[in-house]
Amino acid sequence: MHLDDFDFDLPEDRIATRPVRPRSAARLLVADARGETDAIVRDLPHFLRPGDRLILNDTKVLPARLFGLRHRQTASGSGTAKIEVTLLEPQTDGTWTALVKPLRKLAEGEEIVFAEGFAARFLGRLEDGTARLAVNQTGAALQEALEASGAMPLPPYIAAKRPADAQDKEDYQTVFARRTGAVAAPTASLHFDPPLLAALAAHGILFSHVTLHVGAGTFLPVKVEDPRQHKMHAEWGDVSDQAAEEIAATQAAGGRIVPVGTTALRLIETAARETGTVRPWAAPTDIFIYPGFRFHAADALMTNFHLPKSTLMMLVSAFMGTARMRRVYAHAIDTGYRFFSYGDASLLIPDRD
Repeated sequence: MHLDDFDFDLPEDRIATRPVRPRSAARLLVADARGETDAIVRDLPHFLRPGDRLILNDTKVLPARLFGLRHRQTASGSGTAKIEVTLLEPQTDGTWTALVKPLRKLAEGEEIVFAEGFAARFLGRLEDGTARLAVNQTGAALQEALEASGAMPLPPYIAAKRPADAQDKEDYQTVFARRTGAVAAPTASLHFDPPLLAALAAHGILFSHVTLHVGAGTFLPVKVEDPRQHKMHAEWGDVSDQAAEEIAATQAAGGRIVPVGTTALRLIETAARETGTVRPWAAPTDIFIYPGFRFHAADALMTNFHLPKSTLMMLVSAFMGTARMRRVYAHAIDTGYRFFSYGDASLLIPDRD
């Protein structure tokens, strides 16, 4: 297996920088035993059976991208520097890991001021190039400060084309977001709106909620020629007792388990890894799914279209087969599907009979 096995050429104009409206009006490419079928996300109930169960990731994205100023007083005078911070993960000691740009303009102990009463102190650089910060707000006060001053941490391929704005605070959040902690959205879930959820329920589709707090590591490129040597970043996940019981009941009744998004799939496969059955889980996971992986939980997958050479491209190739995914992506490119976080969706149903 080589990194180039997961490469493809994507025209620049296929990268979506805004979602379609309404959410469920995005295109849906269904890949199953019959081949590739072009549809719309609101058609999803027609491709599922009564008794199937969708697994939804209810993580909530923090507006964790902040812009502040560093003030410095020296013997020769004073100066300021603009500093961009993306909060990544809270630590047990109350500090945060963060991406800081430009990191070279900070000295240990210096303060970055984001707004009146809202600041962070730089505590040092970590081995992976991130920074450790002491933020002067916690809990609900921090959430309020982020809502007032922060921007959504859009993926690099969108942020390079335009800045995040107020509309992204709605667009880059799922309608069932509940548990705050992600710095990236579970993007397949962005296609769901109340009318689609109601239509699915009316069709007899069941729902279970799990949580995987998506981290910035989801955007890290694979830099090794042998992808098996790539190191995944850990992300915290939770499969409740109720969710595990619901999944088991659906499987016993002959229904299919359909994660919405690679995050939900990675989590339930983590929870099933030891026994082959989804068990309650509340811990970090660094599961890396690539061709050769044995799936225990997922029968189908709804997901967006992923970056070339990415771990997510490897995941869908493991799920459907590398050759099949090449055909699916070729069809998507040839017929004008929109790619990545704000792009269109696919429903992947492997033929495992």
